[in-house]
Amino acid sequence: MPIPVIIGIAGGTGSGKSTIADAIQREIKDNITIITQDSYYKSFQNLARCEREKLNFDHPETFDNELMISHLKALKQRVPVEMPIYDFASHLRTKKTIQLKPAKIIIVEGILIFENKNLRNLMDIKIFVDTDPDIRILRRIERDMIERRRTLDSIIDQYRSTVRPMHIEFVEPSKKYADIIIPEGGYNKIGIGMIISQIRNILG
Repeated sequence: MPIPVIIGIAGGTGSGKSTIADAIQREIKDNITIITQDSYYKSFQNLARCEREKLNFDHPETFDNELMISHLKALKQRVPVEMPIYDFASHLRTKKTIQLKPAKIIIVEGILIFENKNLRNLMDIKIFVDTDPDIRILRRIERDMIERRRTLDSIIDQYRSTVRPMHIEFVEPSKKYADIIIPEGGYNKIGIGMIISQIRNILG
């Protein structure tokens, strides 16, 4: 498998994708770059805030896949890129960016990274994190209240109206494209260990 290797980690909201990506990064250290799909929401500055809050952020069309694909292609050619920073409180892309440097292992993490064929085809290894819905919603509530300053009522309303329906329509069906399925996310130490071992084999 040629270097750099692009590894996709998909799964529903709160499934443990970031936990697995972080665990891999701690082991691989300087040989890894992580690119997150959440950073690539389209910028909706043309809409009023009240209109932005009504958008379905769990639908594939809200992501700027073209920019993400161009960044992955650049990283594969060993060219640094500027990953956007998205403000989830205002639902706007900020003016700041994070520079991502090329690495031997590139991890792509997000709920819908397998849904887009052109994005999916850039990945050498595809991992789907399969976690029970009750655990996922509890994790989402905790994350959104602490990190994104959301109210409990707004989180529950969004889960019912868009998150769950979009998971059923888009996220769950994309599991068929996975090479590896990891149950229970970050709690699956054996599964994570196997992935890390495989990466080390690739790196030689």
